[in-house]
Amino acid sequence: MRITAFTLSSSLPLHRLRKRGASLRFDPIRLSASSSKPNESINIVCSTSFARRSWCLSPSSAFKFRPFSSIPPSDPSVNRLEAGATSVPESADESSGSLFKTVELGVLFGLWYLFNIYFNIYDKQVLKVYHFPITITLFQLAVGSVLVLLMWGLNLYKRPKISGAQLAAILPLAVVHILGNLFTNMSLGKVSVSFTHTIKAMEPFFTVILSAMFLGELPTGWVVTSLVPIVGGVVLASATETSFNWAGFWSAMASNLTNQSRNVLSKKLMVKKEESMDNITLFSIITVMSFLLLAPAALFMDGVKFTPAYLQSAGLNLRQVYTRSLLAALCFHAYQQISYMILQRVSPVTHSVGNCVKRIVVIVSSVIFFQTPVSFINALGTGVALAGVFLYSRVKRIKPKAKTA
Repeated sequence: MRITAFTLSSSLPLHRLRKRGASLRFDPIRLSASSSKPNESINIVCSTSFARRSWCLSPSSAFKFRPFSSIPPSDPSVNRLEAGATSVPESADESSGSLFKTVELGVLFGLWYLFNIYFNIYDKQVLKVYHFPITITLFQLAVGSVLVLLMWGLNLYKRPKISGAQLAAILPLAVVHILGNLFTNMSLGKVSVSFTHTIKAMEPFFTVILSAMFLGELPTGWVVTSLVPIVGGVVLASATETSFNWAGFWSAMASNLTNQSRNVLSKKLMVKKEESMDNITLFSIITVMSFLLLAPAALFMDGVKFTPAYLQSAGLNLRQVYTRSLLAALCFHAYQQISYMILQRVSPVTHSVGNCVKRIVVIVSSVIFFQTPVSFINALGTGVALAGVFLYSRVKRIKPKAKTA
């Protein structure tokens, strides 16, 4: 006899059901098939009493048949099959949703790093030949403001309703936002990209000092310890930097101070919780407000020196300057926007670690692209400083032990 495997569909009628809604119990299903009589009907016997195993059936159950383990090997004419119920995992949708969120977050981190790399490259190329960082900063804020207005106008993001109290709270944030980006551009115009970002690795140092001064948040011993390699690494890298000059150094330090002041002010000066706004909306408002505040100052200090006539008179390639300035501005707004999008999805500690990795990626890529000469001591100092930043991002979440009476 040939042993035959059958699949029983849940749509097959079950005979001899005694009570509707009662739980069903199955005896081993005895199937008899003969190779000489292929058209012979197969008898299926169901019983409501089965001492070995029982299953509760539901419409969502899926049935599989497997050889029953107690079949006597001496009876070759009979093949007994056992019905087993397997349930569909309830966490299937949750797993697919979690996988999608993980992939989405990975794409955002990749774009964050990519836009940051291209911003630094294009910005440095422009500032090497066009020595007006205030005008460049204004142009970048102007492009960002246009993108924000398009986003609101096309309903890609909800246009916020801003109160007077909110504008008053955001005003200091816009001022330090202007200064932070302006000082960064000034530093990029004076020293190498890698050196600027090595100095900017000292941001945690300013965060600790400003938080202690204005928020009363005293650092733990672990946090103070993590600042030692940061400061030491920056000093070591500065002492051996071939492009070092004091204007570039102090501009990068001022950028650290203003950027971290923005973070502290955002905690201290934000309006009440019921009137608060999400990070993307806050960044959008800061961008537009920063442009409006900087425009008069830029016109007063630099004048109108971004016109085709002026650039041609200065002997600059008009197409290159405009194209690279526009690409730098687009990348500038994109990487900051994505940074806030990531911050909405992860904890501040995770974002801080990602920012540390981003700085490493930018330094390495700029050294390769611009072929910046790097000595062993310089590379060591940069590595020590970045390792300190990573350590700081890990230990700052350690809470101090509560004092017992």
